[in-house]
Amino acid sequence: MTNIILDTDSYKHSHYLQYPAGTTVVNSYVESRGGKHEQTLFFGLQAWLYKMLKNPVTLEDVDNAAWICQQHGVPFNRQGWEHIVHAHGGFLPLEIEAVPEGSVVDTHNVLVQVRNTDPACFWLTSFIETSLLRAIWYPTTVATNSFFAKQVMLAHLARTSDHDAEPIAQFMLHDFGARGVSSEESAALGGLAHLVNFRGTDTMGALLAAKQYYREPMAAFSVPAAEHSTMTSWTRDGEEAAYANMLKQFKGSNIISIVADSYDIFGAVDNLFGGSLKDQVLENAKAGSRLVVRPDSGDPVDTPIEVIEHLMDRFGFSTNTKGFRVLPDYVRVLQGDGITPTMVDTILTRMAEKGLSAENIVFGMGSGLLQQVTRDTQQFAMKCSAIEVDGEWRDVFKEPVTDMGKQSKRGVLALTADFETVRAEDLRGPNMLRPVYRDGQILVTDSLEAIRHRADGLVAEAVAAA
Repeated sequence: MTNIILDTDSYKHSHYLQYPAGTTVVNSYVESRGGKHEQTLFFGLQAWLYKMLKNPVTLEDVDNAAWICQQHGVPFNRQGWEHIVHAHGGFLPLEIEAVPEGSVVDTHNVLVQVRNTDPACFWLTSFIETSLLRAIWYPTTVATNSFFAKQVMLAHLARTSDHDAEPIAQFMLHDFGARGVSSEESAALGGLAHLVNFRGTDTMGALLAAKQYYREPMAAFSVPAAEHSTMTSWTRDGEEAAYANMLKQFKGSNIISIVADSYDIFGAVDNLFGGSLKDQVLENAKAGSRLVVRPDSGDPVDTPIEVIEHLMDRFGFSTNTKGFRVLPDYVRVLQGDGITPTMVDTILTRMAEKGLSAENIVFGMGSGLLQQVTRDTQQFAMKCSAIEVDGEWRDVFKEPVTDMGKQSKRGVLALTADFETVRAEDLRGPNMLRPVYRDGQILVTDSLEAIRHRADGLVAEAVAAA
């Protein structure tokens, strides 16, 4: 749906009749009011600007919306929308300010602020709430969960590995979430949000979104990988042949990922990869190929650790300067079943207790990454904070006695260089809210590379400070 007149809640169509007489400007803001994490990694607004606001509203859009609202039983502001078409060429007369994408901001702070620029369109600011808030809360929440998962990985790598943690961590959490989300668009936006922090994905829609909205020609990478259908099609008697075929077909690939739990994961490691196929694994290693063994069932903590130890029994290990055991570089384990950010920490903590370096394992995450989030995960809300009536500004706020956690901010807002929300008139120094859209013009276009650079620096700071 690209008709923004209909990308809203039904009741929004009646709101142009509800503001005080003489209202000329409505100012609203978006914030995370708390939630699972005490900070959020802001991401996704630019994609919405390009998708929804770059294309003008047309008279055909107005006519279609008018018919639907009439049939639906809600008022329709035809005069207001026709004014936007005729006076503004169909582009929304709004100014939107936002913190730079990739910024990590404490909760309870303004992330986005929006106001109308045409006094006749005072009703427009809150009208876009549904579309704008959804465009922000979902990718920001996914990026935030991914950001904190990366912190966990970097911390464990710093403790248990001799190598530079960042290059390893970039490929340590792979996105398998495309089939577990509610729509292709969710897969694309959520998958792209994950790629602010990581470089591995099987969600191809995320690659297209990165190219279309963030000027990134290739945002992430994948590898040849088996699934159960391709392995079990050889039958149980042909299990060895199935694995041998994978090693043959993809010899020379950097990574060959093989799911090996169709029958007996430990037997596959001991008797096949580490037995009859060991020479082939070693030949592939000379060609630059790493075998990644994937268990996909059993206890998500114990099973991958046992697989690592079985691989060490067959292929050996080294002990690094920090005293942790490391598989040869050409063998690793991928755990993609039952993974959440919390489970990642649990597995890596247990591995460290057993003297195993975090670099022995990589993770895949599906619905836990892209689907198991809601607007309430970080308690996102968009609220009106000020209006201008008859030339005078009024503070607007809510202060419910039954839930002071929903108390909203007052006045036109700004964000200090330390990411603290203040009233605009009290700001001293630069405002971290920068104009990104005004009257049909997208004023800032960040590349994914620039956003990653911001986020990478902040995650490194967080790990160092922990």
